[in-house]
Amino acid sequence: MSVVDRALAAAVVRAGAPGRIRFTRRQLYYELCRGLQPLHRLPRRVRFTLPAPIGPERFGAALERHGPVPGLLQDPGAREPALHDDVPDLYDYGLPRLLVCQDAAIAGMLLANELHMESACPVFALRDLPLDPRLTAALHRTGDAVVYVLHDAGPSGYAAVDDVRRWAGELRVHPLGLRPVHAAALHLTTGPREPRTDLAAPAGLEPWEVRRLRAGRTVEVAAVNPARLLRTVHRLVRGQARTRRRTARLRQLQAAGFMTWPAS
Repeated sequence: MSVVDRALAAAVVRAGAPGRIRFTRRQLYYELCRGLQPLHRLPRRVRFTLPAPIGPERFGAALERHGPVPGLLQDPGAREPALHDDVPDLYDYGLPRLLVCQDAAIAGMLLANELHMESACPVFALRDLPLDPRLTAALHRTGDAVVYVLHDAGPSGYAAVDDVRRWAGELRVHPLGLRPVHAAALHLTTGPREPRTDLAAPAGLEPWEVRRLRAGRTVEVAAVNPARLLRTVHRLVRGQARTRRRTARLRQLQAAGFMTWPAS
């Protein structure tokens, strides 16, 4: 068995821990990168990101040799039905929060792990916009509803935030990140470059973060460990509030300790 094959076997275990988490192919790829290049263990005060030690092609070949992977989700189709059609009374009440993910695969992963039930927060993908007008009405009915956006640390990520703001209109939009400072503190693996020299400086970013974005440096949300991502998103959309209903999977995650993005 090669070094990559052994590292992939270990990555499969880490990606699903604790509590049999379900994860995407892209998340497994980045988990493999973390195992091959474990510099993420260095202190967060030393901020940097890492180039990928292995390309997607070699990962794909290793995945074929590995065989079936428990917990691995299928990539989402080009366009799928509404994600919450199984909750017919969703539109009948005020809706205090809603999450839009830039990546449809990440939205599917959060739903597969029942985060929408644990956090009392419907989850949609950017490609689902515009949403059902009944959802918009439910958000307006609350008065202080928030539309959260989970996006990559890259030019397309901040473009996604702008897209959500255009759809949301007067509703409050709160980007959760990933910000470049989060990616650097967590020592995440970088993704494909997206050169955008004309990028307007997003509000609230440090000058060095804007320079990274304009240079096309991108880090995907998928680069975050799946368990850390679930804990972080739950904490941020709920403001650390406890919910009454606990799914078994997220009870185990809570036992592992809540975390947030590193402070900037």
